[in-house]
Amino acid sequence: MNAEARGGRSAQLKHTGLRPGWTTGACATAATTAAYTALLTGDFPDPVTITLPKGQTPAFALAVEELTAGPGEGVAMAGVVKDAGDDPDVTHGALVRSTVRRLPPGSGVVFRAGQGVGTVTLPGLPLEVGEPAVNPVPRRLMREHVERVAAEHGGTGDVEITVSVDHGEEIARSTWNGRLGILGGLSILGTTGVVVPYSCSAWIDSIRRGVDVARAAGLTHVAGCTGSTSEKTVVSEYGLPDIALLDMGDFAGAVLKYVRRHPVARLTICGGFAKLSKLAAGHLDLHSARSQVDKPFLAALARTGGAREELAARIATANTGLEALRLCEAAGVPLGDLVAARARDEALSVLRGAPVEVDVICVDRAGVVVGRG
Repeated sequence: MNAEARGGRSAQLKHTGLRPGWTTGACATAATTAAYTALLTGDFPDPVTITLPKGQTPAFALAVEELTAGPGEGVAMAGVVKDAGDDPDVTHGALVRSTVRRLPPGSGVVFRAGQGVGTVTLPGLPLEVGEPAVNPVPRRLMREHVERVAAEHGGTGDVEITVSVDHGEEIARSTWNGRLGILGGLSILGTTGVVVPYSCSAWIDSIRRGVDVARAAGLTHVAGCTGSTSEKTVVSEYGLPDIALLDMGDFAGAVLKYVRRHPVARLTICGGFAKLSKLAAGHLDLHSARSQVDKPFLAALARTGGAREELAARIATANTGLEALRLCEAAGVPLGDLVAARARDEALSVLRGAPVEVDVICVDRAGVVVGRG
């Protein structure tokens, strides 16, 4: 077997032996697809197959279905039970429902928060205040599948989609939603549709294997990425092959400590601004359960970049790291670059003089580069 077949992000997941699952966004898309199909045809497809951003075509069994009128009229509801695979996800086993109602032509797709799905009440998230907490990628997936169903069955694609999660408000108490100002329930999440399971020991072992394979293949440049968005960024920036991509996830320390003992000439660390602000503050485990964005730290960092006290005070009390970043962007303070530079310094301190050149790229949720160091 060649190195290409054994290395890279997909090989890491296979090496862990853990079973992946599906995000709430994928479940909502499947439920929406089934409900809209029934609204137009009178029949629910079961199982219902969807296409995820990376081309996977999973099939979902329907747990509940309800059609309140004949074909082409009324309201249809379908529900899917979330399977998070081997990930210890608090939403594993939750029933995700989508209720689809026809709207007049030209209305487009409108999203509503049903029971158990939160509403955004504070700035700093990728959704406007007052919007249902259905994140951008799941919204896009649902729109795309509505368009496909409409094209296949003669619909207009103008619908209201109400996403709900049974017992979602109760489940949300185990998440950070309340602190982020998402009230009333859960967020509908996912950028790939796939839940990647994380066993700390298995995943760290897979990171080490990824470094070993890259070195054996003679690569001199590898990238530790926090997720799929940052992975796309480094591929676009540097044209790196799959074998050079390490799915770092939250384990920045694991990458740095192993590369310290097994050096490569160049290491790029790429991730979301908020996660890398944790590395900049000295945290090597970036998981939300074990480290938090330190807004007073960001405020102090912004001061070094010219932020006045009024701005620094707003940063220190910002709702999210993203809000702090946007405040600085509006004021012309290069907080993204400052975080990237400090994160690079922290990485170099962990490397302890190992012959490794490090650069850091911070991205926002859309994959736009917001900082380099």
